[in-house]
Order: sequence, then C-alpha cells, then structure tokens
Amino acid sequence: MRGMELRYYQREARDAVLAEWAKGHRKTMACLPTGTGKTIIFSSILQERMKNPARRGLILAHRGELLTQAADKLQKATGLTAALEKAECSSLGAPERVTVGSVQSLARENRLARFPKSYFTDIILDECHHALSDSYQRVLGHFDGASVLGVTATPDRGDRRALGEYFESLAYEYTLDQAIADGFLVPIRAQLIPLRVDLTRVRVQNGDYAAGDLGDALDPYLERIALEMKKYCAGRKTVVFLPLVATSRRFCEILNANGIRACEVNGDSPDREQILRDFDQNRYQVLCNAMLLTEGWDQPDVDCVVVLRPTKVRSLYQQMVGRGTRLSPGKKDLLLLDFLWMSEKHNLCTPASLMCPDEELAKRVDAELKNGGARDLAEAKKAAERDALKEREDSLARQLEQQRRKKGKLVDPLQFILSIEAEDLASYEPTFRREFQPPSEKQLNYLEKLGIERDSVDSMGMASMLISRLKNRMDAGLSTPKQIRALERYGFRHVGTWPKDKACRIMDILSNNGWKLPRGLNPGTYEP
Repeated sequence: MRGMELRYYQREARDAVLAEWAKGHRKTMACLPTGTGKTIIFSSILQERMKNPARRGLILAHRGELLTQAADKLQKATGLTAALEKAECSSLGAPERVTVGSVQSLARENRLARFPKSYFTDIILDECHHALSDSYQRVLGHFDGASVLGVTATPDRGDRRALGEYFESLAYEYTLDQAIADGFLVPIRAQLIPLRVDLTRVRVQNGDYAAGDLGDALDPYLERIALEMKKYCAGRKTVVFLPLVATSRRFCEILNANGIRACEVNGDSPDREQILRDFDQNRYQVLCNAMLLTEGWDQPDVDCVVVLRPTKVRSLYQQMVGRGTRLSPGKKDLLLLDFLWMSEKHNLCTPASLMCPDEELAKRVDAELKNGGARDLAEAKKAAERDALKEREDSLARQLEQQRRKKGKLVDPLQFILSIEAEDLASYEPTFRREFQPPSEKQLNYLEKLGIERDSVDSMGMASMLISRLKNRMDAGLSTPKQIRALERYGFRHVGTWPKDKACRIMDILSNNGWKLPRGLNPGTYEP
C-alpha cells in the first residue's frame, strides 16, 4: 500500500477475498465492524487487481458521502484515482480504471445500457446489506461476469441467510469483540436504563418501525431521558440518534433547557458543516440527529452514544453505535446508553445485538447486562458463553454417561466442540448454498483420520469449519480429538483447552498405571 501499512486482519481479508475469486467464487463477502477500515481493505484489493491493465473496477454505494470517502481513501492509500458516475458525471471512456458510482444513477435503464456488460471486471459493494435491493440487483445483473465483493459490518443470521441468496461465500470475518480485544476499537460499556416505551401502535414498514410513529411514541419520555443523560453523560462527547427531525429538534431544546450544551443537525440544516465543526471543537457536548450520521461521518473522540431510534435491524443499530467505537487520544471506552430494553417483546436490537448473531446468546447477554451498572459488553458476552457452554456440556455429559460402555475410537463432533469451548461452532448454521450441501468424502475421510466421528457431520459448511479449527489447533500445539475423547472418559474436564504435550503426559501416566487412575489424581479438579 502506498503510504499506508495494512493491519494484520486487513492483509488477511485482502488475501482471503483474492483466494475466493481465484477458486471461482465470484460473489463473496467480507464482514468487519465499523471503524476497522473496510475501505482500506477493498482499496488494497483493487490495487492488486488493477495491476492487470485489462481490468476495470467499480465501487458502488448508495450515498454521496460514501462515494467521496471511497475515492479519497483509494487515492491516499494506493495512488489510484477514480472517475465519478453520478448525476451529470459519467465515467464511460474516462482514463481512470476505477469508478466510484452512485447506485441510484447507474441503475437507470438508459444510463446502464450505455455500458458494455463486460466494462467492469471487479465490483465492490460498500455496505452490502443493501445488495438485494432492486437497484443494486439491476446493476449487478448487467455486469454479470464481474467478480463481486460485498463489505459490511457483521450481519446477523437473518441477514446472512438473505445475503446468501446472492453471495456464494464469506471470504473473511473480523468481529467486534476481536477488534476490541486487539486494541483497534475501544471497549463498549453498556448502561441499561429501564424505560417502558409503548410501541404497540407503532407500525412496521419494510421490516422495521415506521419513523413517523416512533416520534409520537417517544415524545412523552424525552424529558425523563434528558434527566438521565444529565446524570450519565457528564464529561462525555455524546451523539443521540432519533427517528424524526422534529423529535431531534425538540429533544435538543429539552437538553439545553436542562443545562446540557446540545446542537442538532439534519439534512436541511443550512449551517450543517459549521455545526459539525463546532461539535468537533467541543463547543457542544451533545449532537442530536435524525439518523443523518449513521454512515459517512467520523468523529473519533465521541465516547457516548444514545440510541433513541428503536430498530429491529441489526446493521442499522451497529452503524449508530459504530460512531463511537473508533480510537482517539485519551479515549478509554464508549458508553452506550440504552433506554429501550424494557420493550424487548418487540424484538428490538439491544447492546447484545452488537456481538451476538445468535438470538439465544443475545438473550443471555441481555440478562447479564440487567444485573445493574455499566457493564463491559465483551465481558458480559464471555460470561454468557460460559453459561451456555456449561449447560451444553452438562447435557452432553449425561448423554455420554448413558453411552459410557459403548466402544469406539472416535469423538463426537459436539463433544469436541464443547470441549474446546467453541461457541461459534456450537451455534453454527449453514448460510451459503454450498454450505448446505452434504460433506464431501474427502472432508469426511480427513475428519475421521483426525479422530472425528464422521456420521455426525451433516453439512459441507460444518465439515469446513471443523477442518479449519483442527488445522489451527495442530499449528497451536493443542490436544487432539482422540486425546480429548480418551481423557474425558476418565472424567478430566476441558481437555480441549490443554496443550498437546500436557495431554500426552497424562496419557503416559495412565498407560504406566495399567490405564487406571493413580491414587490422589482427581480428574474433576485436575489442571494441567
């Protein structure tokens, strides 16, 4: 990269996407949370592809701000300049081999028809959760021979299944909790404040709550919310997301009346740029907006986000919270105030939705957060995962006890998954069409060779996940499936987390003692 060094996961993502295309999976995805440099990743991919002078790239987005940002970062990172396909600007015949294009403009039939179907060889879909819309599909259908990459924040299961109808594979995924643990995003502390919001009269349109109805539903609670914010947001640079411009303006007035320096921006604000500059320079503590700042706006020193726009759409919730997860000098964490969790029966997104694609796990995390006080979201997730694995482990232990006298040399996949404490494998469900296919004979033979019972692996996706995890464990020098099965039959616990050499040592002790437990060795409490 010109003038910019990629982080390790950005290199991995770039290489994974290029590998998927090389394997013939022309429509692939990369999922990374807001603030981790998705634009940098696809810029590096385009840089690699444009080394071939016969190729042309298209970055497709639905908002002008995203097009401008993509073009700027592409040039700064790679030196590549981009032509613009929007309104009166056309890239057709331009010397630049990369185009940033507005999907609204390019999807128009007369405009699209000007382009040969083979004109673009590589297409990037920024915020690809929009990819299934008619306008995107019209453009993608026209350039149907191109290699396509969709980038988005990590989608939930429903989003994945929907996107799986178009995309063929997930090339790379980097999760929010990984990014926080790696130090590339700040920790999130969630503060849940009980508020019984009556949403019974709020209509649902296109899978989410109607903004107009939400404004009316929230209005009676704005005074109380302002008082709570005065208590929790003191000393923090705060962004508030609201459903309507009128609601945003009213809430801004209420905040100022309560002694909180607040400003408001919307799409019609004539002094929008000045307001944002004033907020940047700390002339205001709180910035209110009606969903204007969910994409294409960065203010890294924001360290408090208040979501007053109830939503069922996880990607939208992530975009709102993502305004506060970026690193900034002196910034320790992001405080996420959630006033709406008492309306959980309406399937609202909650702080747990940020890290838990699995609905059942999200419910456990919500329960952890309700214990009171601001809680670290990643720690709450770990606690919930431990509880879930413990329940599954206890259930499996009862099953194994019933089958203890049965002979066999292989380990059940579920036993293996629980022993290595892999919540992602325990909750895995196929997404893309090929993942639903039966596992190949080659996959099954490989798993059996490594000690996994093949008859219980029911999909190609699960087989691939298991094989990948087994290879990673071998590289890390961790215990094998056969060691896990043998030692857990003696009552040793969590053998899947042991180093291989520690497992070998216990196996040698048992062997030298005639395969009986030596006196004084308690397998239930033993720690390697």
